Amino acid sequence: MAATATTDTTTNTFSDIIKNSVIDNFVSDISISKMLITLGVAFLIGYFIYLLYKRVFSGVLYSKSFNVSLMGMTMITATVIIAINSNLVLSLGMVGALSIVRFRTPIKDPTDLIFLFWAAVAGIVTGAGFFTLAIVGSIIIGLILFLFIKHSSIETPYLLVINCDGDESEREVHNHITKSVKRYNVKQKTVSANNIELTLELRLDDKVGGFVNTVSDLKGVKNALLISYSGDYVS
Repeated sequence: MAATATTDTTTNTFSDIIKNSVIDNFVSDISISKMLITLGVAFLIGYFIYLLYKRVFSGVLYSKSFNVSLMGMTMITATVIIAINSNLVLSLGMVGALSIVRFRTPIKDPTDLIFLFWAAVAGIVTGAGFFTLAIVGSIIIGLILFLFIKHSSIETPYLLVINCDGDESEREVHNHITKSVKRYNVKQKTVSANNIELTLELRLDDKVGGFVNTVSDLKGVKNALLISYSGDYVS
């Protein structure tokens, strides 16, 4: 009987410890200092994401509203996590409320999705109080994204469209381009009566005018058109 009573007392004590721990963690007042520090750190990280996205953006139309929303998402997410950590009932209610939220704005660029997810995660980590992890992690992620996305080259990618009159002139074009650039890719070749159209992908420096004139002067070349584009060159 004594052993059973001791076991029950131990079990009850252990259960009470778990219950008290949960209650203490999820029912607590939010101090002004904690809120200001958390939102301040979230703002700094969000502003860092804002500056980096603006720096590495390589699309056609830059959307400032989307960039500002990244900074806002970091702070809003941090605010939500502070509230969840402070009240168990509120956390359960937010889970139910957020489960019906749908984001219908299409994300066309995978890089935008990365920044969107980064802003949300940074807000979660900051709101949970892991300031060091949020700051160091954001710095490392930012450096990696900057190096891989904004890795610039002196040479610019171009598409060279050439119309020539036969196989001999085509060989002449290939020989000249092989000597002029380090490497190039044949993207498309269209053959018709007395005409061969070539679309070549290559990289050039700033002296593009002279290159086009030289290609146009080759024997059998009818015309040459050089188009600059913002795509990724396949090396």
